Amino acid sequence: MKKQTPLAIPANHPAFKGHFPGTPIVPGVVLLDEVMHAIATDTGLVASAWQISSVKFLSPLKPAETVIIAHEQLANGSIKFEVLTDNRQIVTGSLTPSKQNS
Repeated sequence: MKKQTPLAIPANHPAFKGHFPGTPIVPGVVLLDEVMHAIATDTGLVASAWQISSVKFLSPLKPAETVIIAHEQLANGSIKFEVLTDNRQIVTGSLTPSKQNS
């Protein structure tokens, strides 16, 4: 079952000052941090229990644009995630349990 968490990075987020002046977009690291936080909150596991096994950035995200972080745990223990707007995928990827926690 997919869990979903709404997200909007505020236009005054400090990352926008340098990413990119005149045409701001949410940095990938900010998106991944939000994904990890949402998954940790929903699963009850700390973010350090997971490692990113794959990630694809498909479309830029603008300041204050609302998205949904959707994720589900698969039978093999990995977690598949995506960040979506109403009409496009922003990011897709997967997490696996961290080797230090295996």
